[in-house]
Amino acid sequence: MPLTPNDLAKISTLTLAHYQSCAEEFREGTRDHDVSQNIAALLRHIEAPAPLRILDFGCGPGRDLRTFSALGHQACGLDGCPRFVEMARSDSGCEVWLQDFLALELPPEQFDGIFANAVLFHIPSQALPRVLRQLHATLKPGGVLFSSNPRGDNQEGWSGDRYGAYYDLANWRTLLTAAGFVELEHYYRPTGLPREQQPWLASVWRKG
Repeated sequence: MPLTPNDLAKISTLTLAHYQSCAEEFREGTRDHDVSQNIAALLRHIEAPAPLRILDFGCGPGRDLRTFSALGHQACGLDGCPRFVEMARSDSGCEVWLQDFLALELPPEQFDGIFANAVLFHIPSQALPRVLRQLHATLKPGGVLFSSNPRGDNQEGWSGDRYGAYYDLANWRTLLTAAGFVELEHYYRPTGLPREQQPWLASVWRKG
């Protein structure tokens, strides 16, 4: 059955409350995660001249904002968790927007790239097509979207007090293509392991 507006509001509120309550623990637990492969996958497909304007969508405490800035790019963060936004602003010195993913207000054609690392799976499948169209619209012509999500068999629901939707490659392709994106590459993480030990699906897309 379709989710009601109240259902969607509850999903957003409870998931964000989870991250707000464990923000410091989350920052410490993810501080040393190596996502250099993902950052490189985004940057190598962007054809615009540097410095690039990058939106770190779901930036969390700001780890990757610092990386993009250190590489000489103009990075902007966005997150729905107030504590994460405070952390990201303080730690990175970047502009960071506080926005609920289900109530986005994004400027048109502003970004060369969007880095959506471990975040889009929190958006209910019913709302995801709209969000993907909004991300498409905020990219400059020819801009690039990177996404990484825990893969699954197209199921969704609550995991503790966080909501998630878990797609296989075929359905993820269908969703992104419908939003106007063209696939550039995909891969599974962590690298060098058997597929059953690679829970993450990473993919890179150009604005069509």
